[in-house]
Amino acid sequence: MAAMEKQSPGPARCDGPSWRQEGPPPLPRRWVRGPGDEDARAVRLPWPSTAALTVFVLAGSHFAAHVQTGRAPLDAFAHGLLVAGCGVLLVRRRHPVVAVFAASAAVMVYLGAGYPYGPVFLPVMVGCFAAVVAGCRRQAWAAIAMLWLGHLLVAHWLYRWLPPAGDGAAPWGQELGIAAWAVAIIAVAEVVRVRREQWARERAGRAAAAKRRADEERLRIARELHDVLAHSISVINVQAGVGLALLDSDPEQARTALTTIKSASKEALGEVRQVLETLRARGEAPRSPAPGLDRLPELVEQAASAGLTVETTTTGRRGALPPGTDLAAFRIVQEALTNVVRHSAARTARVEVAYERGALVLRVDDEGPASGGDAGGSGNGLIGMRERAAALGGTIDAGPVPAGGFRVTARLPLAAEAKEDA
Repeated sequence: MAAMEKQSPGPARCDGPSWRQEGPPPLPRRWVRGPGDEDARAVRLPWPSTAALTVFVLAGSHFAAHVQTGRAPLDAFAHGLLVAGCGVLLVRRRHPVVAVFAASAAVMVYLGAGYPYGPVFLPVMVGCFAAVVAGCRRQAWAAIAMLWLGHLLVAHWLYRWLPPAGDGAAPWGQELGIAAWAVAIIAVAEVVRVRREQWARERAGRAAAAKRRADEERLRIARELHDVLAHSISVINVQAGVGLALLDSDPEQARTALTTIKSASKEALGEVRQVLETLRARGEAPRSPAPGLDRLPELVEQAASAGLTVETTTTGRRGALPPGTDLAAFRIVQEALTNVVRHSAARTARVEVAYERGALVLRVDDEGPASGGDAGGSGNGLIGMRERAAALGGTIDAGPVPAGGFRVTARLPLAAEAKEDA
């Protein structure tokens, strides 16, 4: 649904990805309007800044006319050119190429008519800045070059036939100043454009990192809820069957089954409540410690209440486990025993915990065979175990053994996490 929502259009981009995906548009349209033109129709027109610039240019040009007495006086045509050169900047966000070329053309006509110099170049500066920031760098350079070449023609060749009468050639030093002005404007615009692209990349990176953290947290919570509920509900399901079967013939045994159901459901509710409290109070430490291998006897007792006899062995030198590894080991053994209760006809299982050099190895075996019928469940048990092991850099091997039965082997590295905790 989110992918189908209509995205709000942004400013026109002359080098954005919109036209690269389907090939560039025709060359005349790209140069006149800019390839991102269709994506910018909803951008607001900059009325306040354009009106302020127009007032400043008109006032400054009148002041320049009083100082430059040798130029042609400002008339209605001059005022029209000044207003047109500024007014076209209203479309500088939607169509930056149109704005910069139209402003340059208005200034060329203005200078060719012999009107006084002054802030008439400001509209070109603003239009050039907008074009470069929008990514239309070649078009901005072309507009500036067109204006400079036009000024060269007017100031050093065509001045004999253009007003005002008796005007002489402009000094060549003036052209160097105009060229330096143009280069400075484009350089500043390039700096702003690069900085904006850096900000955009940083924002995209932060958004991607936040999404990745949210996805990882969602998967972690899903694994935790699955492991808690799958094990407890499996015990409750088995004991409910026992209770129903013995309700009339052996009421005491049925009472024991109901007691086990009550205990398992209470424990499941407590662990689910802990997960939900973590969600509601993000950043706060959980009120009760996370389960670990020190609670392995509880798993054995719960499995026994479901009719499964579990033998446990521990080899190697036992040490303190990092919290993440301890929780993952507990959940892996819990899920493996839950799968035995659900899917195996075996009534015995073996759990081996081996503390090897740099790794914790867990092995859960049952003699099988697989029980028939639908045992329920979501089918995500092995996936969750593999995700837990992979998050710690470990591996999970699960499958039938040649002698019969099923084996789950988990190998969780200890060195890396131990170094991090240190």
